[in-house]
Amino acid sequence: MKQLNSAYQLNEIILNVATLLKINAAKFSDKYVYQEKGDDGFYKGITWKIFYQNVNRIAFNLKKLGFNKGEKMILFTSNSLEMLELELAVMSYGGIAVPIFAHFKQDTAELLINHSDATWMAVSGQGQMNNIGGDLNQLKSIFHFDEVNDIRYNNLIPFTELLNNIPQNKSSCLDDTIDADSVCLNMYTSGTMGTPKCVQLTHKNILSQQAALDIVWDVNEHDRFLAYLPWHHSFGGIFELFTALYSGATYSLESSYGRDVDSIFENWKLVRPTVFFSVPKVYQALYEKTVASKEAEDIFFNSGLKFIFTAAAALPEKLSQEFQKRNIPVIEGWGLTETSPCCTLTDPSLKRISGVVGNPIPGVNVRIADDGEIQVKGPNVMVGYYHNVEANKNTFTKDGWYKTGDVGGITETGLKLISRKDRIFKLSNGEKVVPTDLEKVIELKCHYVQHVIISGSGEDHPVALIFPNKKLLEKPDYALSPEQGCFCPRSLNELGKCLRGCLHDANCDIKQKFAKIKSAAIINSELSLDDRTLTPSMKVAPKNVLEKYKEHLKNMYGEKVPVEEEVYLVELDVKNNIARKIVHD
Repeated sequence: MKQLNSAYQLNEIILNVATLLKINAAKFSDKYVYQEKGDDGFYKGITWKIFYQNVNRIAFNLKKLGFNKGEKMILFTSNSLEMLELELAVMSYGGIAVPIFAHFKQDTAELLINHSDATWMAVSGQGQMNNIGGDLNQLKSIFHFDEVNDIRYNNLIPFTELLNNIPQNKSSCLDDTIDADSVCLNMYTSGTMGTPKCVQLTHKNILSQQAALDIVWDVNEHDRFLAYLPWHHSFGGIFELFTALYSGATYSLESSYGRDVDSIFENWKLVRPTVFFSVPKVYQALYEKTVASKEAEDIFFNSGLKFIFTAAAALPEKLSQEFQKRNIPVIEGWGLTETSPCCTLTDPSLKRISGVVGNPIPGVNVRIADDGEIQVKGPNVMVGYYHNVEANKNTFTKDGWYKTGDVGGITETGLKLISRKDRIFKLSNGEKVVPTDLEKVIELKCHYVQHVIISGSGEDHPVALIFPNKKLLEKPDYALSPEQGCFCPRSLNELGKCLRGCLHDANCDIKQKFAKIKSAAIINSELSLDDRTLTPSMKVAPKNVLEKYKEHLKNMYGEKVPVEEEVYLVELDVKNNIARKIVHD
């Protein structure tokens, strides 16, 4: 098997989260650890000294209320100071934090709450209470950050009661002797390929990652984070958040939670971030803002950025070039919730290659199995899945390597991602198709494509479901020249005509004839959290997309099935390598 190892040795790992907080509270006492935007439009922060006192008070009052070491606390909340203090108090006392997405509907919320076996819960407010039923009898108490009125429960406690002062003769409840291998965080996966799995992570898993990152990049107490990534997901709640906490940097919460590009720019002016962690979709929206306004360009690219970090998908080459020509390094990484999450990072001094996600961080080893699956070993790898015997059966190899489910290869500049193993399919003639390769080709050809999903298992050719970037289509003042990619369509009809050429060009780039796209459905609707075609971390959930739009797939394979959405079918003549016609359904 081919194997990649880090060029650096891992340094000593801090024992546990309680020790990390104790060290940093002494080291950065009067420095801001966290900031939120106030009603007056300005950011207000909390110092490490007060923050540490609050976490200690919460741990003491949890113990007083009967919270025991090893018990679990569901955090059904949005990112906030209260959530952060409570999560760290639970971890530092010896409990297990279980964050879940604040806007899950009732069926998903109750599924995860019941599966978790948590006996305590915290909610942001009434919105979360509305999304749980009345049969959660296992919960001893429910803490609420904002006002809640719910006559179904008699165990509601305002979060403020956890901030009551500790008697002077009482010692700290933050336990800096907790074993490094103790589980402190149960985090649910994003569920891109099905039901979320509960990943059990230890103090060592989380803090070994930070010890590794401390070697390979320069993030320190002088850095400023403007952050929106949700803490129920590993990218935001482990990788970004603990990078800020570990280094002593100031973490400023983006007030729109990343949903509004105008808000991000207003907060950018106030915070002037030195590092920014995000996903390609948000970088694309920010760049579009800079194209439309010289003022926005000056704000975004002149804030003192040391580097930007991107994950979840490759940053388009054009966007990379915009940062690079301004000497702002672009770092890309790869990992999974099961690996806490980061396994590899790219070297910003090397030319970025699409799909290549760099070399292992210190302490982590990566190898490629005979079937192409990427396997990982290191102190960042989880204990296992909670209450999931089936998933745990085939999670580790006999020699202890974690089987990631991703397929990849090793190149001169590091690990190359190819696809999720369970997305690769065979056509009726036995030829194997890697759908992510085809999806990337199409996405790169047309600026107005938001998402592409390729299907064709068991059929004689692949087809595409295409979802346009409707925000761009609705912008009459924003257009690309042909040199920048394509003409500017104004409607779904025009996009269909535009894509006929783009799909033709994409097919020309697909070397294997059997993999060329013969038809595509351009659908006038958006993927969303509500129908589970997007995960809470805004990743596409392919299985759910294919299930929801199965009628469109049938139509592309010759059946006549009525559909509700407005759709254009683009048919391509692969034999003669031309785009033949557009059909309006």
